[in-house]
Amino acid sequence: MSEKFSMTIDGQAVDAPATFGVIDPATGEVAEQAPDASREQLDAAMASARAAYAEWRGDESARRKALLAAADLMFAKSEEIGRILTLEQGKPLSDATMEVVGAGVWLKYFADLELPREVIQDDANALVEVVRRPMGVVAAITPWNYPLLLAIWKLAPALLAGNTMVLKPSPFTPLSSLKLGEVLRDVLPPGVLNVVTGGDELGAWMTSHDVPRKISFTGSVATGKRVAAAAAPDLKRVTLELGGNDPAIVLDDADPAAIADRVFGGAFQNNGQVCSAIKRVYVPDALYGDVVDALAERAKAAKVGNGMEEGVQYGPINNRAQFERVSELVADALAGGARAAAGGGPIDGPGYFFEPTILADIEDGARIVDEEQFGPALPIVRYTDVEEALARANGTHFGLSGSVWGADADRAAEIAGRLECGTAWVNTHLALAPNQPFGGFKWSGIGVENGPWGLYGFTEMQVVHRSKH
Repeated sequence: MSEKFSMTIDGQAVDAPATFGVIDPATGEVAEQAPDASREQLDAAMASARAAYAEWRGDESARRKALLAAADLMFAKSEEIGRILTLEQGKPLSDATMEVVGAGVWLKYFADLELPREVIQDDANALVEVVRRPMGVVAAITPWNYPLLLAIWKLAPALLAGNTMVLKPSPFTPLSSLKLGEVLRDVLPPGVLNVVTGGDELGAWMTSHDVPRKISFTGSVATGKRVAAAAAPDLKRVTLELGGNDPAIVLDDADPAAIADRVFGGAFQNNGQVCSAIKRVYVPDALYGDVVDALAERAKAAKVGNGMEEGVQYGPINNRAQFERVSELVADALAGGARAAAGGGPIDGPGYFFEPTILADIEDGARIVDEEQFGPALPIVRYTDVEEALARANGTHFGLSGSVWGADADRAAEIAGRLECGTAWVNTHLALAPNQPFGGFKWSGIGVENGPWGLYGFTEMQVVHRSKH
């Protein structure tokens, strides 16, 4: 590709004193260089965001117009940005392009979302209103699985509310966010969005920096805890969207053939690299063999390859560390007596390719059942009693999402309502929308994104009390 990528600071293209290599996961080789921001450049980005805040917060109409213009740019440049996304992330080009289109959809939704002004008293004594005020500068740190869309999940509501932002993407996938900053220079005033890139040290500088009043982080539980600890001394507000170990419970009245495509898609979307994807499936004894066979059939038929190639359904795992983790978890399961009904190991050749894997004859206690694998390997666990399955599904520190599958939708919904998680789906999974809140229970996060609830997370509540005496 050989495109030059620059940071965006105060509306200008900025190079860094050093760069770092961005690996194409389909080859395992360095494909491009990204700027490695210095501490001084982060300070400049924060200062720029703080300077831009006063004017940006004061013109709601201009903010809405800017978000609509940004949405139009995402639609217009979806393939151009999508190719960058596939290069660094690995997902098929069609999926990458749709991610950029999705970013446009989210921007349009927030551009039209009401900023509420709630009257709680209006009588002879006083007019009392509750209003939502912006916080100031938001530090946003995003992961490598959906780098562009998850940046927009933060940017759109934060900017609508009147905040300004400094964005840091994952060092595995910095290029699409750098391109985002470049593209949006034409529609956002200088300083409203600053994009800086670097490694973990840059993230630590951001979370402890004295300028941001809010940190919005999406990533692992371990890093989320460090972000919360770094934010605490300054009482920064935080939204933490963290990991999941999402259970799917198949009920005894389900039709394995009818649900197999949706269960498989809910587990293997983005090659299993989705925090809210199905990570473990609980199946009753009577249906166990049929469900395992149906999912294994789909795993064997899946086309894995370089995301730039036509017809590829699943690309590589994004990075070597994650590739090695998935490999280790699958090998551990097989060594412990699990059976690979499909797949079971890495694919020979360059890049971080792994066979879509269905693991049968496995129990709770196996690491790949108890931990979040975040890759193309799915354990199928047998159960006898649905109450037992619920207890096992809930017996975890995670609580992001879950789903229940059955012919009797009312019964399935009743059981889904007992899952301890932020989103409980019935006969579907990964059905997300900009107007639907997304967040987790327990260790899966603090706060929510999307919808008016996500918008409120980028505001402070203020009471305006006007006496009539």
